[in-house]
Amino acid sequence: MAVRYNDLVIDLLGHASMHIETAAGAHVYIDPWAEYLTGDEPVATLVVSTHDDYDHYDPEAITALADEETTVVTFEAIDTADLGLETTPLAIGETVTVDGFEVAAVPAHNDPAGDHVDDDGTPFHQQGEVMGVVLTVDGTTVYYPSDTDFLDELGDVRADVFIPPIGGHYTMDRHEAAAFTESVDPDLVLPVHYDTFEAIETDVDAFVADVEAMGYRVEVL
Repeated sequence: MAVRYNDLVIDLLGHASMHIETAAGAHVYIDPWAEYLTGDEPVATLVVSTHDDYDHYDPEAITALADEETTVVTFEAIDTADLGLETTPLAIGETVTVDGFEVAAVPAHNDPAGDHVDDDGTPFHQQGEVMGVVLTVDGTTVYYPSDTDFLDELGDVRADVFIPPIGGHYTMDRHEAAAFTESVDPDLVLPVHYDTFEAIETDVDAFVADVEAMGYRVEVL
């Protein structure tokens, strides 16, 4: 199911792989994963990859979506040598404008003092391994935080559309995501990154109820 916001049509391909279509017919993909591609997807105008976990950076998916006109923006920490395509690396705090889209990189990681760490206490996503992105598309801001906790340094991020992970374990859980929603203060919330694996199973209906009770529109894709 796709949802419309202003002049954008936004769809979840699966897990955390997003597709955004503009009124002019441009196509943006965020963290496409071949597991959820059908082969019928429109050619990408822009592909953004936030980190090198296999479910977020998938060279097979990117090459399937791209042609010679596609721009590929990747977090600077990703080794793209296996991709075979020219890429635009992006660092935290940087903004790049490509094909009329503004892509800003914001912090994303698990808090070392938080719950989302492995058995030896190492965060699943350490600082410097992941970026979140705020895209400005036709005047609409879309915030895709990627695999992260709700961090203090993200308290100033605002967006029209918010696409938080809610599955917990490797990322913020639904409770953190609800609190993060209140901070971002969006018009539309689209939860992702849940129920794909046993470790990230959650109650999406409870998340919807909590966020709607705060006065926000939520759509489950």
